[in-house]
Amino acid sequence: MAKNDIIGNSLWDAYSNKVTTLMNNPQLQGEITEEEAAANGHKLIVADFGAESCGDAVRLYWEIDPETDVIVNSKFKSFGCGTAIASSDVMTELCIGKTVQEAVKITHIDVEFALRDDPETPAVPPQKMHCSVMAYDVIKKAAGLYLGVDEASFEEETIVCECARVSLATLKEVIRLNDLKTIEEITDYTKAGGFCKSCIKPGGHEEREWYLVDILKDTRAEMEKEALGAAADAGATGDFETMTLVQKIKAIDAVVDENIRQFLIMDGGNMEIIDVKDSGENIDVYIRYLGACSSCSSSSTGTLYAIEAALKEKLSSKIRVLPI
Repeated sequence: MAKNDIIGNSLWDAYSNKVTTLMNNPQLQGEITEEEAAANGHKLIVADFGAESCGDAVRLYWEIDPETDVIVNSKFKSFGCGTAIASSDVMTELCIGKTVQEAVKITHIDVEFALRDDPETPAVPPQKMHCSVMAYDVIKKAAGLYLGVDEASFEEETIVCECARVSLATLKEVIRLNDLKTIEEITDYTKAGGFCKSCIKPGGHEEREWYLVDILKDTRAEMEKEALGAAADAGATGDFETMTLVQKIKAIDAVVDENIRQFLIMDGGNMEIIDVKDSGENIDVYIRYLGACSSCSSSSTGTLYAIEAALKEKLSSKIRVLPI
């Protein structure tokens, strides 16, 4: 069935090909019976987890060799949307061949990353990211049942959002991977802050050690510092031309932040990087002016020259800046 036979192209295109394939053709959906596991001399673990926020649920089957703690076979049943099915299928695959102790280190970030067609493009739209969070929880439920311990004992990270069970490390990684800039985007991607809201900022009904506003601010500051370093390195070593597209955009943004943006903002405007295309002879940087800059006469003369000159000096002499 073609993508546009199901839903609109723009929404459907937000899902990776891996996700859309596994939605309709999961490879590991099914169950393992006690009799099957016993016949192989193995132990069967069945764990259930449900997400109250959306009504999705997953049942995970582990067939474990008790002599080695290795998960030799795994299946799942998912009661929910297509994204939950795809996430559960990949989560199940990631478990096979690992020891129980290794499996508990699988996070929902690992699941979402495994669903991507390429490392730089999220596999699902932000509002469906929570489907992979179930994998994180059901794995720990299964490990707890097998080892006879409380699943919470596997939690080595600092939990920021108790409602959605989202850790500090996960939040930082999601912000970095998806270049998130707002609390709303964080909530879309992780569900953190979507329920009691105590973790968003001070003043909620429950005091927290960590707040999303501070995590976002600190992580963005770290990212900007790293981008400045990348820009400096590129200017010093001449390796800008070998960077990935994402690295190039970050390096360009860093130069703009350091040399140009403050002056645009002072005049009531700004700019954003739309795309970077390398033809070999030229590296074309497509920008869009924002605010007052979009109607300013110098945006196509003096301002444009200043932006291009800074990028040529700091990054590459091949750069051309093209406003759209």
